Order: sequence, then structure tokens, then C-alpha cells
Amino acid sequence: MDLVALLAIQVLYAIASLALISVGLAIIFGMMKVINLAHGEFLMLGGYAAIEANRYGINIWIAMLVVAPLVVGAIGAIVERTIIRWLYGRMIDTMLATWGLSLFLVGLTTAVFGNTTVGLSAPLGSFEIGSYRVSAYTLFVIAVAFVTLGGVLAMLRFTRLGLVARGAMQNANMAAALGVNPNRVYSVTFAAGAALTGLAGGVLAPVSGVFPTIGVAYVAKSFITVIGGGAAIVTGTATASALFGAVNQLATYATTPVFGEVALLAAAIVLIRLLPQGITGRFFRRSL
Repeated sequence: MDLVALLAIQVLYAIASLALISVGLAIIFGMMKVINLAHGEFLMLGGYAAIEANRYGINIWIAMLVVAPLVVGAIGAIVERTIIRWLYGRMIDTMLATWGLSLFLVGLTTAVFGNTTVGLSAPLGSFEIGSYRVSAYTLFVIAVAFVTLGGVLAMLRFTRLGLVARGAMQNANMAAALGVNPNRVYSVTFAAGAALTGLAGGVLAPVSGVFPTIGVAYVAKSFITVIGGGAAIVTGTATASALFGAVNQLATYATTPVFGEVALLAAAIVLIRLLPQGITGRFFRRSL
């Protein structure tokens, strides 16, 4: 029974991690149709922002939950205004531009921080489940993922900002005719997606550590989760994260972490083959 409880926590943690690293991309890609190949580097910058803020004396919780999203959100706003804004509707050009941005950010962080892994000590300590010891920080990550998805859903469904954002993405000309500035909405939406990505990077920094090329490990999983989830931003991210996270963790427990990653990829291939429009393309069609 203790082993079952431990495995359940690990599965929930894997699901929460996938949801956290994917929800920012779901907003940018799902709402704006922008393929941001620098998404992994935004996660990396969130981790570095939290680590550096803590190194300069800022409380670790403020560093992870406030500084990291604010820094990456500001960077996202700058990127949207200087690069992305001129490339809407040009998918290949956007991919090339964000790929170049990705390479630039990797080179810049390598020059500034070096090529070694840095991190934060995970707070909260640990607790026991029978003869097993579990980090309490995993429960915190699960809680952050739940609150983040719930907050995004509430914002999109119940606030004027969410309504305006969804309307501008669906029909920019109509939104402009009603007095909305689409460019401002695009900028705020991209910055919000980047901020959520920075939050994920900051929260996961104590678990995975941070180094300049860590984004490569994140970006593929993020795109797989978003594409597998389909059009609905929150519901798609949540359901795809639940499927892929469970498959990954159970396969890892049964075999090795390498086969866990292979199992995740195989599950994604099967899902996209059976449901080309993602989970919410077939189910939960009216959800956000």
C-alpha cells in the first residue's frame, strides 16, 4: 500500500510537471498560432532568474513565484514587439526567428553563467510514507500546477481580459471594430504565456537544476503535450499531461527513465495517429 501511495504521488508529479512546462506554450501556440522554438529557453531563463534572485538575498518563494515569471514575462513582451509582431501569419519565418532566438539565448547564458549546472535547494524537507521518504516539494509542484491551470481557466472564462483575448485571436478585425487594439492584446497574451513559462522554470529549478541547454529537454515534451491536447488550452493541456505523465512515470517505474521517455513518445505517436486534432478535437470540444 505504501508503494502504491508513493507511485501515485510520482505520477501526479509527472503530470504536474508536464502541465507546468506546457501551459505557457499552449497559450502562445494554441491562441496565437505562434510556434515558439525558444520556449525551452524561456523555461531556462525562469530558472536562472529564480536562482540569481535568491543568490542576491531574495526569499526563495518570491524568487520562484514572483521574480521568475516577471522577468520572463518582460522578456516575452520585448520579443513579441521586436520579433514576433512582424511575423504573424508567416509560420516558417516565425519558426526560423525563434530558433535563432533560442540559439542566441543559449550562447548568451553560456557566456554569462558558464556551462555548469546550478540550482536551488528544494525547500520544505521531506515526509515518510511507510518505509519510503518523499520530498514535500513534489506536493508543492503539484499544487502550483493545479492552481495555475485553474487560474488560467478562470481568467479566460470569467474575466473581460480573457474574453477580449479570445475574441481578438478569433477575429482581429471584428475586435478592432469594437474598439480593441489587437496588437496590444497580442503583446499581453504573448507576455502572459512567457510569464507562465518563467514560473514553470522557476518552480522546477530546485528539482532539475538549470544549465544553458536544459531547454532542449523541455521543448519537445511541451510541444507533444500541446499538440496531443488539441485546441482547448486548459482542458487539452490537462488531459494530455495526465495521459503522457502517467505513461512516462509508470513506464519509468517498470523499466528505466530512458524507456519512460520512449513510452511517452510512443504514446504521443499513437494518440496523434488516432486523434489528429488532439484529445479536445474529439472530446471536450466546448471547453477552454
